[in-house]
Amino acid sequence: MTNTQQMIVVGKLGSAYGIRGWLKVNAFTDEPEGIFAYTPWTIGSEGQQREIKVLEWRRHGGGLVCRLEGIDDRNAAERLTNAEISIHAEQLIELPEDEFYWRDLVGCEVVNTQGYQMGTVTGLLETGSNDVLEVKAKGNDAFGKRERLIPFVTDQFVLEVDVVGKQIKVDWDPSF
Repeated sequence: MTNTQQMIVVGKLGSAYGIRGWLKVNAFTDEPEGIFAYTPWTIGSEGQQREIKVLEWRRHGGGLVCRLEGIDDRNAAERLTNAEISIHAEQLIELPEDEFYWRDLVGCEVVNTQGYQMGTVTGLLETGSNDVLEVKAKGNDAFGKRERLIPFVTDQFVLEVDVVGKQIKVDWDPSF
């Protein structure tokens, strides 16, 4: 799959809502309503994917619900329960130069201020107070670490992010 064809999961459809084909939406976007800025969606379940248009959406209680093109009754909606909502990577908005998506950080090498290679970013965790880099240590790590969890706090622990060069400079003790 080329970079322009890469799919990004931005949410998941929940259970059916009502009898007219509406579905609950679990958005993985920063702002939950932001998921509706992307159109069309590619939805998939059980290995089958298809593009689909959101006809309308609204807030309901503490969540979101939507009505999708061609889904007109509860039975059709129930067949989409738990389907992932994906978009093409090129649908993402272009960010300013000093900002990046989490997916841009995965695969970056992490180096501390003393030049120690701490490992490679495998993912990020959202903890509420701050995000955390999951860093898989190299197999021959001098400190015997397999993984490091480094708080993504800029100017304190994360000093520099070079997405193009795939490197993140941190102020972090490698024994942690």
